[in-house]
Amino acid sequence: MRLRKAASAALAGMMVLSLAACGSSSEETTAAETQAAETTAAAEAEDTQAASEEAAEETEAPAGEGIAPEDLKVGFVYIGDENEGYTAAHYEGAKEMQEALGLSDDQLIVKWNIPEDETAADAAMDLADQGCQIVFANSFGHESYIIEAAKEYPDVQFCHATGFQAATSGLSNMHNYFTSIYEARYVSGVVAGLKLNQMIEDGTITEDTCKIGYVGAYPYAEVISGYTSFFLGARSVCPSATMEVKYTNSWASFDLEKEAADALISDGCVLISQHADTTGAPTACEAAGVPCVGYNISMIATAPTQALTSASNDWGAYVTYAVQCMVDGTPIPVDWCKGFSDGAVRITELNEAAVAPGTAEKVEEVEAQLASGELHVFDTSTWTVNGETLTTYKKEGSDLEYISDGYFHESEFASAPAFDILIDGITTIDN
Repeated sequence: MRLRKAASAALAGMMVLSLAACGSSSEETTAAETQAAETTAAAEAEDTQAASEEAAEETEAPAGEGIAPEDLKVGFVYIGDENEGYTAAHYEGAKEMQEALGLSDDQLIVKWNIPEDETAADAAMDLADQGCQIVFANSFGHESYIIEAAKEYPDVQFCHATGFQAATSGLSNMHNYFTSIYEARYVSGVVAGLKLNQMIEDGTITEDTCKIGYVGAYPYAEVISGYTSFFLGARSVCPSATMEVKYTNSWASFDLEKEAADALISDGCVLISQHADTTGAPTACEAAGVPCVGYNISMIATAPTQALTSASNDWGAYVTYAVQCMVDGTPIPVDWCKGFSDGAVRITELNEAAVAPGTAEKVEEVEAQLASGELHVFDTSTWTVNGETLTTYKKEGSDLEYISDGYFHESEFASAPAFDILIDGITTIDN
């Protein structure tokens, strides 16, 4: 392994504490911390775009000689473990990469249950010391610590999921990645909307009681983008649908998610979805006989009669790509975000015991429209704010225009989600 670069004495004082993971965490983040991170991301959005464009130009130059697959070591810093949906999906992506490149088990080194503190930097540096040429981290709150490790080990590539600071870090070995998960959430919303139509047709509910409940983690752009895209998918086939969102203020808490789902059901919600990482909400739905749409993994085992499908990421698309770049000796982009067109997002298997007739055919149609670019999730003709159609949207502190050509350009200026608008038809309720 190449010699470790001398640490900067001022580094610790310059660290910026980040928001909790986009996956689960044993430590919860306050709403104030969430808002602070959101404001920081918005203020840096324009600089991030410019830096990304500059970095993209720089990556046109050759990165150097590649590494033979048999000589690779790949490291992973995970916020959770295989028993938690978010990390399980990331690990599935790592195994997909392993199979695609023919790597042995001892070429993958995983650090499980790494919290969002200095432990993350230590874990990443230890992976570098063990000979890993590339290291992946999967939690938003890991980012500052991964940047610290990237500064210490300039010859090791560090890839961080869900963050936004790589482009402005000034580090050629620091990268951000995400998926266009909002596309999969839209499709899962279509599945939900078709189920609502079936329930209206058979008299289980009426059009004026067609209310969806959504268990969200934090009032943060990633979550807002997710539940809005889900809602727009449902409304595309069931125009009478409305939605209530209840936050748990935790990325992963079975008890809080179950309580939130129970509260939404008690408040008249007839279908539940989630942006939270456990099986708490589907457990509540199975007990109450309420259809549900999950996240990360199939929830059919938890809710065999009520789970419809789940929106899911295929992290293997990026992990395989990035490691292949190491083999080929080609640069890894500073920012990466892909969707259906590149196989980076999907919905899990449809539960034939629960979905409405014709769902599979409609899903195939919508997925094809998203992949071709014919359909834009945040088409401004399909949503309003206070009864008005938006024609412009800029984040506070930025001149970056997100709305053009008739839609909000989600995850195009940076890989992390940006949509944070509360649209008509959706309400949020206090915990």
